[in-house]
Amino acid sequence: MIEPEDEVLDVVDEQDRVVGTAPRGEVYRRKLTHRCAMVLVRDAQQRIFVHRRAAAKSFAPGTYDVFVGGVLGTGESYAEAAVREAEEELGVAGISTEPLFRFLYRHEDGSAWFCDVHQARWTGPVAPQQSEIDWHDWLTEDQIAARLTEWPFVPDGLAAWHRYLAAR
Repeated sequence: MIEPEDEVLDVVDEQDRVVGTAPRGEVYRRKLTHRCAMVLVRDAQQRIFVHRRAAAKSFAPGTYDVFVGGVLGTGESYAEAAVREAEEELGVAGISTEPLFRFLYRHEDGSAWFCDVHQARWTGPVAPQQSEIDWHDWLTEDQIAARLTEWPFVPDGLAAWHRYLAAR
């Protein structure tokens, strides 16, 4: 099994064009621009899957997020990564996603990555990936709004959430 830091990622330029590849650990250390997919998942009651990231995560451990997702592997499309990440993190099979928008997220530490935001509906049971998720629940938008001032949220997910709300 490949360790997460050894997974090879595409490195991209400011126009989201692939300019090379590097192991994830190097991408993070050198703050190379890369790609990630994010999926907002709603249930039949329109509630949103919200989770707390595992304490062992290398980026933003223990923070909350309204998106499931992760980085794209070399040669992987945003659509492929969105489905793969949603299925892995929710512990489901057969999910389909719909792309919404993409933006370049710039972190305060000088790193940057393209976030391709998708949405999906899942009405069945979930079995979240324990290595990725410490806690989860389905919350309404009002409940999320109340938690934004109470809980620490992952910064790129928070940026995507505000863009999502503004775009509706």
